[in-house]
Amino acid sequence: MYMFDRVLIDTLSLKSRDFATRWKDAIRKSPQLRHYNKLDDVALVEANAPFYPLLARTLDRGFDLSIVGEFFIGIGKRRVCEGFPISEVVFAISLFQRTVIEYLMMEFAMELPERMCQSVRAQARVAEFCLLGSFYISKGFLEETYASMGVHNKIAEELLDKYLQDEFIFKGESSFRLDFDCYGTAD
Repeated sequence: MYMFDRVLIDTLSLKSRDFATRWKDAIRKSPQLRHYNKLDDVALVEANAPFYPLLARTLDRGFDLSIVGEFFIGIGKRRVCEGFPISEVVFAISLFQRTVIEYLMMEFAMELPERMCQSVRAQARVAEFCLLGSFYISKGFLEETYASMGVHNKIAEELLDKYLQDEFIFKGESSFRLDFDCYGTAD
């Protein structure tokens, strides 16, 4: 595990709203993110602010797949309930990644030459975090879609299994429990 500068970890945690505001600005410049752009500025910042403390924790302590997985699966499930297409959600994650990398290159790495190496290592960890996040968001998105299709559309399980073949989809009990259920299934 890499040791990261305490300043970087603290900045990600303590200035999460500042980073989320930068992300919101990137969202506003992306006309293809129609669903995100329907949200007001406060809602966008609130939706993105929790990402940075989780990233900071991951940089500080390493990946805890149960925490990271639960967080991103929850995002995926919520976005289905809110009517977001998966393509927008994954693109929004890439804007989160770009926001952090721009900070690393423009502000963090420029302060001290020793931080340049650390910045490059941090970028690799940020990329890994976002790739893992995209995987778990997709998993949550598909799980909630599967549940919705079975509950509301009464689609035969054989048909669902045919088109949603991902062996990681729970198709019953989820390993990550959430405190909401937008489709009325038992939770």
